[in-house]
Amino acid sequence: MGYTAAAAIRRLCPVNTKMRIGRLSISPFQLVILSLIGGLLFGIVVGEWAGKLKWLGDAYIRLLQMTVLPYILFSLMGGLGRLDLNMAKRIGIAGVGLILFLWITAMLTLLTMPLAYPDWTSASFFSTSLITPPASFDPLTLYIPANPFHALANTIVPAAVVFSIAMGLALISVRNKDGLLAGLQNLSDALMKIASFVAKLAPIGIFALTAAAAGTLDMQELAKLQVYLWVYAAAWVVLTFFVLPLFVAWATPFGYREVMRDARTAMVTAFAAGTVLVVIPMIIERTKALLREKGLQSDEADTAVDVLVPTAYTFPSVGTLLGIGFILFAGWFVGSPLDISQYPGFVVTGAISAFGTMAVALPFMLDHFHLPADLFQLYLIGSVMTARFATVLAAMHAVVISLLGASVMLGKLRREGLFRVLAIGLLAMGVVMWGLGMALTQLVPYKYTGYEQLITMKPMVPLEKERFIADPDTLRPLPIDKPRLNAIIARGTLRAAFPRDAVPFAFRNKAGTVVGLDMDLLRILARKLGVGLEVVRLDKEKAANALRDGRIDLLVGGLTITTERAMRWEMTDPYLIEHVGFLVPDYERKAFTTLEAIRDREQLRIAVLDVLHDSFYAPLIRKHFPNAKIVRVDSPREFLTGKVEADVMIYSAESGAVWTLIYPEFSVVVPQGLKTRIPIGMVLPPDEHFADFINLWLKVEKTQGDIDTLLDYWVFGKNMEEPAS
Repeated sequence: MGYTAAAAIRRLCPVNTKMRIGRLSISPFQLVILSLIGGLLFGIVVGEWAGKLKWLGDAYIRLLQMTVLPYILFSLMGGLGRLDLNMAKRIGIAGVGLILFLWITAMLTLLTMPLAYPDWTSASFFSTSLITPPASFDPLTLYIPANPFHALANTIVPAAVVFSIAMGLALISVRNKDGLLAGLQNLSDALMKIASFVAKLAPIGIFALTAAAAGTLDMQELAKLQVYLWVYAAAWVVLTFFVLPLFVAWATPFGYREVMRDARTAMVTAFAAGTVLVVIPMIIERTKALLREKGLQSDEADTAVDVLVPTAYTFPSVGTLLGIGFILFAGWFVGSPLDISQYPGFVVTGAISAFGTMAVALPFMLDHFHLPADLFQLYLIGSVMTARFATVLAAMHAVVISLLGASVMLGKLRREGLFRVLAIGLLAMGVVMWGLGMALTQLVPYKYTGYEQLITMKPMVPLEKERFIADPDTLRPLPIDKPRLNAIIARGTLRAAFPRDAVPFAFRNKAGTVVGLDMDLLRILARKLGVGLEVVRLDKEKAANALRDGRIDLLVGGLTITTERAMRWEMTDPYLIEHVGFLVPDYERKAFTTLEAIRDREQLRIAVLDVLHDSFYAPLIRKHFPNAKIVRVDSPREFLTGKVEADVMIYSAESGAVWTLIYPEFSVVVPQGLKTRIPIGMVLPPDEHFADFINLWLKVEKTQGDIDTLLDYWVFGKNMEEPAS
């Protein structure tokens, strides 16, 4: 697989290929950089509309992913199948040991990266990841392919890699395999030819992805991407110029300067070409020359270099593994960093997933750890810069593998030197990341804007004739002997009340307008009735009395349907279903992830929304947490501002996430095993025909998707730049 594959790829992806535009000669890398800059500028200028280019970027991503798994399958089987059995055993043991050691180094390095992430105030709208059960780490399913074709079809990278390695090792002892190996090589070359064509589309794909992301990301998110790039750069410098070359300098007969001299040409060439494949022959040649220079040349050492360098290419390099660190960044980015208990699964899954390109590995891992899939587009924007540096690090990885492998075959590897460098390197990386975190906190401009974002939200359904009634005493009753719907049309206005602290269903924004999901629903209803809208704020009991005498027509505000309320009030059928969760201080978030962990806590005080002892939550607490003390509150604000002594508050996860925008020092947690749902409805006047009409209207809005659109806007925080007209 050595010279043949490398030469084929070099023909397919020549280093100095340039494009001429007029008198200018532009390299592919320069063209990609120009596309990145152009996409950023286009997205910033055009804004939300640029998000429509996302489909073009998605098409480019799919083309990138198309050849990856087949290439892994054919190249691993062919590369391993070419080895001689006896030599394969000796070199294989050395190579596997060295590759695993470098993997461990890279993955332990990744675990220091969160030290650099600033402790910024952060909060976000509701995410479905809160209610998605975390993936259980099942190595049998993930790594042992009961059906290899299923693994390939479903992009289960670890299982596909294990199958490929097993087939490659089996081919070593198979007779009459030359034709098969030649066919595998031809298939690998053909796939790389397809990949070469797709690479030419990079300027278009990068422009579309960057424009779509820049048009939909706010400056706060772009500032966070800057953090990732700085952290990546710091880790890259330490690994490239300190840890990896010191492995050779402290554990072999070769010095630091000799390693850097041996590697520098390959590193620069790999950076310019954007691939390590084209420098594989160069690394082999330079390593053999260094062996001759030191008087250490031997047939075994030369064979080890010939085999290890190209074969190691089919395995993830340190440069590839460094990109897996984006998963740790993604968790920090969305305010749900990976827990320490998830690190073992992250290390193992990351190392195996890295057999594919990042285009396959990262989407798989984002899904595995229940992080938003859209973050992969953010990675692609940063990868325009990081990909070249990853290639440089991969070249250094190949040089180190060749020199360490040759030293093993010569019996001159000092293993204690490897472990000393590993310990010192991890310590140095930890110090660098800690210092970088301090610097980023001070130097990178960042301002929390979640609260401002919430209070500046506008109605998604504008209505011309609308007013807020400040004085409820001015409300006049309707005639009670007339059907309510007819009376509303005759009056010319639909009149609704909402209670205080009804975020995100009904609240006043910065401009003084009453906004929210329920308010937009009422605007839709008023439009269809051809009337205006009048809104007043009333507590629930006063609103119930006002409904009876006709002063208001509806009470809204994300009201929970309970048996007690249904006995006293006329309520609609549920038009939304929410999930029960907990509002907890950020630092306590991990302590409330399971029902068992919560039950084990002593003297737990749980705040419960219990207006006039009418609670949906109190019975739930008594059922699941019989030893907890219930602290009754009239509003989430009482708990969030510390006016009551309680450890956590049980509440709607969807609505609670919006409250965290106002109080970002709190988070929402949905404990594993807590599956209770919350039905949401409206309170109606005692008019059976009006109740039938409202229920039918809500079903129509649900069927037509209008309620889901409002849910996306007010609860999930989507499409916030462009309210519907």
